[in-house]
Amino acid sequence: MAAEQRMTRDRIDRLIGDHAARLSERLQAHREQLFPPDARRVLRKFTSGEVADLLGVKDAYLRKLSLEGRGPQPETRTGGRRWYSPEDILALRQLLEKGAKAPGTYLPGRRAHADGREDHLQVITVINFKGGSGKTTTSAHLAQKLALDGYRVLGIDLDPQASFSALHGFQPEFDLPDGGTLYDAIRYEDPVGMAQVIQKTYFPNLDIIPGNLDLMEFEHDTPRVLSQGKGEMFFTRVSERLAEVEADYDVVVIDCPPQLGFLTMSALSAATAVLVTVHPQMLDVMSMCQFLLMTSNLLGVVADAGGDMSYDWMRYLVTRYEPGDGPQNQMVGFMRSLFGDNVLNHAALKSTAISDAGITKQTLYEVDRSAFTRQTYERALESLNAVNGEISDLIQQAWGRDGRR
Repeated sequence: MAAEQRMTRDRIDRLIGDHAARLSERLQAHREQLFPPDARRVLRKFTSGEVADLLGVKDAYLRKLSLEGRGPQPETRTGGRRWYSPEDILALRQLLEKGAKAPGTYLPGRRAHADGREDHLQVITVINFKGGSGKTTTSAHLAQKLALDGYRVLGIDLDPQASFSALHGFQPEFDLPDGGTLYDAIRYEDPVGMAQVIQKTYFPNLDIIPGNLDLMEFEHDTPRVLSQGKGEMFFTRVSERLAEVEADYDVVVIDCPPQLGFLTMSALSAATAVLVTVHPQMLDVMSMCQFLLMTSNLLGVVADAGGDMSYDWMRYLVTRYEPGDGPQNQMVGFMRSLFGDNVLNHAALKSTAISDAGITKQTLYEVDRSAFTRQTYERALESLNAVNGEISDLIQQAWGRDGRR
């Protein structure tokens, strides 16, 4: 009885704080075991076959380039297999682009046109109100694949839980003790320049602005600033900061928090495209319905206040999809009948390969494929590539191009 009474008098804040400290310590130990403090996280090398698929050429052509001494020389391993580093892939893209018949064949990013017009920065905001929809997994794989495909990409983690950051090697409480999130650039008092919060990753062509709990300060600051009536427009702050570095990137991928707060609305105001992830189950779709209603109402208020609500495209992505699940198939059919072309043709399959890669804070694009059965790995990779390829097509179409050029 005394023990039960003592339990009811314990302060929950202290208990939670103790659990957080213990968990943080264990996670740091886990990270140091995977990636020792003196080790720099690097991206694996790719087989010549993988590189050929990425570039859209034949493996024999890469061998010909190598024999002629043109471009980077691959590492040759047992059995004569050739391996290229991520930097080699980018160098090959640059080499092949010089001789391409159509501009953008190997470097598909933004470019200037003869009439003086320039392709606009693509800002893809990935959203969902309900956790577990695969939002962060989608954002990370999209950003990494676009970088591998030759786009210059900036990934922004707007979620205080910072899962997108963790997938790219950041543990917020250890790596960002003094700030370094987007909050530093969009705060109302003494904001820093956008370039100060951007960090390089081990993916060539992919930079990141990591997240942590500091982002919550924007949710707390904004109501106070609005109540003071100083004329500050919270919904323009992300787009204004992006304008500072716009010339350095082709695509920005923003992983939003699973809530419709000031951060998400500001990201939506900066977006040129919106990707809504949804798990095809009734409760998730019902939750999405409420999310869409609230989003429409709040963004209507932002639009009335002068916010730019025009978009190049908006799509729903079915995630964690199990083709053999009858109710899921019914729900996907239901969504397609309602939203038509606004639902991506391809779905992201549920896969143990993706979840297993996440255990080591990696994506499917960076893990060693030998850790999985070939069929499981290739099935998951094919699904992700199909989704990301479809999104790449939408980016190209927004720039007035046909296909992925």
